Order: sequence, then structure tokens, then C-alpha cells
Amino acid sequence: MSNETHKLIIYQMMFHLWGNTTTNPQKNGDSITNGTTKFNDVSNKALKVLHDKGFTHLYTTGIIEHATKEDYSKYGCSLDHPSIVKGCCGSPFAIKDYYDVNPFLANKPEDRLIEFNSMVERIHENKLKIILDFVPNHLARNYQSNIKPEGVNDFGVDDRNDVTFSPQNNFYYLPGTEFTVPYQAEIDKNTGVYVEIPAKASGNNVFSSQPTIHDWFETVKLNYGIDYPNNGHIHFDPIPDTWHKMLEVLTYWTNFGVDGFRCDMAEMVPVEFWAFVIPKIKSINPYLIFIAEIYQPSLYPDYIHKGHFDYLYDKVGLYDSLRCLMEQKHDAHTSAITKVWQQESGEFSNKMLRFLENHDETRINSPGFAGDNIWSTIPAMLITATLHGGPFMIYFGQEFGEKANEIEGFNETDDRTTMFDFWRVDSHQRWLNNGAFNHELLTSQEKELDLFYQHLFKFVKESNAVQIGQFFDLQYVQRESYPSKFIYSYLRYTNEEKLLFVNNFHSTETFYVEIIIPDLAYELMGHYHVNWEIQHVFTPPTVVYDKHKNSNNISLEITPNSSIILKAI
Repeated sequence: MSNETHKLIIYQMMFHLWGNTTTNPQKNGDSITNGTTKFNDVSNKALKVLHDKGFTHLYTTGIIEHATKEDYSKYGCSLDHPSIVKGCCGSPFAIKDYYDVNPFLANKPEDRLIEFNSMVERIHENKLKIILDFVPNHLARNYQSNIKPEGVNDFGVDDRNDVTFSPQNNFYYLPGTEFTVPYQAEIDKNTGVYVEIPAKASGNNVFSSQPTIHDWFETVKLNYGIDYPNNGHIHFDPIPDTWHKMLEVLTYWTNFGVDGFRCDMAEMVPVEFWAFVIPKIKSINPYLIFIAEIYQPSLYPDYIHKGHFDYLYDKVGLYDSLRCLMEQKHDAHTSAITKVWQQESGEFSNKMLRFLENHDETRINSPGFAGDNIWSTIPAMLITATLHGGPFMIYFGQEFGEKANEIEGFNETDDRTTMFDFWRVDSHQRWLNNGAFNHELLTSQEKELDLFYQHLFKFVKESNAVQIGQFFDLQYVQRESYPSKFIYSYLRYTNEEKLLFVNNFHSTETFYVEIIIPDLAYELMGHYHVNWEIQHVFTPPTVVYDKHKNSNNISLEITPNSSIILKAI
């Protein structure tokens, strides 16, 4: 097995934005005015560039057909009422046909599945893998599959809607009520008022006919056999109908040749379902990966051991800890990193998917996050990528320090890249450079940041210790040797390679530190007498660092927002 398969480096694409070249989008513009990615934009040239950068997997958000204000009725797609669609594009997590792809992503909408399949083949030809979103907890309010396979029934068509809960219903109902949208979108004379009688429960477990604008009002909650209104009593025998329908969905896309599924809000679906479905899908392709979006560490053991997930989101652990350090909060301390692997993910450290950005989180280079302290990315990203052997993920544009400071439409200027609107991603679009994929239009800071990521990826892919090595936290022996509030150090090692990582989170101060390595660490590494040599120094571009100033005594000068990697020789 090659090193490339040991450590997944995942590149998340908000797909409808990724290939868009329109430079002057209009607020609330449609796909014609503002532009959108086409499957063909993910070309052989683009894929080669992404592979050469070091990525192993493409997580393509927003491919499966979701509710939208676009009109593709002449291609067999049902119209969506604008009052239950967020933005002109719509939410990629409000699925309206689980067996189709968004027609606006195809050059020829009538051939959209053919174009999607060709893209999958190109991805594989370029030695990359594709991960799709699987949204099991909720669907669009007007779910209707137009190309479902023969013998498959739509969700809800056989439901009893005169009861709130039935074990074999796909949805939850509120008999005697009518759904009220939290706001009225602009509608023309042909649209009328959206009518839903009786109202269904909304996707975020809101059992009300009048959800708020902050609820997942555009979606309906799926029923996996849990009677929420009746103290959450479970009804898993016989197997609920929703389980069978979702097995059919996953089987369909697995047979399309996809390589994995990122499972949206997996913790809102009972672990018993995952225990049922994942082994069945892996019997079709044992190399598929399943990633759980999950935010409750208490559920980690069940979702790994019982649910059979390969990887879990590490958001409330490492992400939250690193973010506090990057923001220089007064109570931030590197001990939080130690706590993450000890208390939250220690047993599952190699099963945690780590990241500093994704579609839900604020962009690093935005006022709501690191702001002017963009180079705090260096120590935080190095730790994200190397702390353990699990995968890590980059959100497109992150490598250029995308600010996401434009008002797109439904999505206001909230330091996030919109997923609801047809728009551009400025720094990423300039890197696309009409298919050149180069630095020509980037600022000097954007170029330097991209080079940092490329060097980091190269190091990760070439280091056996990072790929599969053991981990040893050094914080507990550094009580007096350095300011542990800002400095974090650890070892990664195999029999052949032993690495020492030292990271400085302070944004302005250089520290002179002495790293203590205890006898226990040397015993575990199998070497008592080693010298240490600096192998890599990651610093902000304005810092000039003399690699030869420090050598084998593990006394170091480490500049602000920097990381140093030493190797035992």
C-alpha cells in the first residue's frame, strides 16, 4: 500500500461555485446571470493540478438534485415553490430527488447523469476519488423523484398523514395544521401560496407548523422509527421503511462508482440504522469510506464501533481548540489540544477528520475569525494535518485565504462562502484564471499561503511518521522550559523516522525554548541517544529564519505563527 492511501487529504468543493468564472455576479442572480460550475469544468487539467497539489479525495458538495428556484421542468424536474427555497440556488442539503443530479450543472441538462458519470471517470483516471453528500436526516419539503429506478417508491407516498407518528411512515405529520412559511419570498402570479396540509415536522426536529427563519424550514424530518413526540420510543422491528429506502439510495450511488459518502448530521439518525446499512453497502464496495458529521463526543464510540463509520468530524474538539488559539483569546491555552486527544478523541484519534474550514464554518481570513492574523494558519494547519494519522480537509479557497466578504443574496456577509446563491469565490476564481490554474492574478499573500499548503501536503505525503506513526504529547514535561500557553510540541515516530514538532501560536512574540524529551519517549521510540536536526521551518513570509542557528541540542528560537519540524538522526 502506498503512502498516498494512508492519509486522506480531502478537498471540499461547493460544487456550483467551484468552476464559476463570472466576475460580476448580481445579488440574488440566477445561474444564467451569475454563472455556475459545469461537470466539464472538472477537466483533466484541473484534476491533474489538484492531484499534483497533493489531494487524494474530492468532496463534492451539492451535486445530488436539491430544491432550487431554477426552472428545469422541460427536462423532467419538478418546480419548487420559492417560499421554501433558501436563495436562488437553494440549499444543497434540501434533496428533492435522490436519484438525480442538479440539471444546472450540466452543459446539456437532458444528459446530466451522463456528464456526471464522465466526470467520475475523469476523477478516477487522474488518481483521485470522489465523495458525495448523503443527507439522511431530512429532505426538501416537496421531494419528488422523476427518475427513480423501477420498483422504487417515493418517500411519503404510502404514509398515513392522519397520525403524527407511524413506524412505517417516512415523515412526521402534525394533523389538523397547515404549514406556515417563516417569510414570503417574491412570487409571481403563477406561483400562488405554498400549501402543505397537514404540516410536516421540519428537519431540525421542530414539531411545529410554524418554524422560524432560523430553523431548517425548507426541509422535512425523516422518520427512522423513533417516536419523538412520545418520549423517543424506538420501533426498529420490523425494520422501518425509511431504512430500506435509504439503502436503495446508497446502493444506487455506489453502483455509479463513487468512493465515499460524507453523511450530513449523522448523529440525528439512529446508530442502529448505520449498523444496518453501512455493512450492506461495503459488501458492494469494501473500499468505500463513510464520514459522519457529528458533534457529540459521547457518541463517538457507538458511531465507530456499532455504526461502522470510518471517520468522524473533529469539530468540537480540535477545531474549536485551535480556533481559540488562532483568535488569541485570553483564556486560550495549548492544553486544550492535549485534552482533545486525551478526553474526546484519544481512542479514535486516527478516525477523526480534521479541518480549519468547511461550508458551515467562518473563513479563517475573515473579521469573524483570525482577521489580520492570517498566518496563525501555519501552526494550526500543521497540527491539523500531522497530530495523528487520520484524514484532514481543506475547503476550496482556504489555501488562498479567501475572505468571503461579499453579500451574495440569501446569504449575507457572514464570513462564510454562500451555499444558497449562485456566486463567485474571488480568490479561488482568480486562481482558476480561466483554466490556467496559476498564481498570475493572486496577491503576494495569497501566493505565499498557497505555497505553504503545497509544501505541507508534500511533507505529509512523504513522511511515514505522519502517515502511520505513533504519537507522543510533550506538553506535560515542559512546565518551565517554554511558555506552554502559546507553544505546543509533540513527537510522531516509526522505527525508521522520528519527528519532533514545535509550534508557536503567539502572533507577535518570538520565544527561545528548550524542548525536553522524557526517557519514556526515548524508550517508546527505541532510541536513547539521538541528535536532532531541523528538517522543515514553516514561518510567515516576512520572517527570515536561519535554519543553521540551532542544531542538535533542541534549543530553538521560534518566531510568531511558526512551526518547526526536527528529525532524529
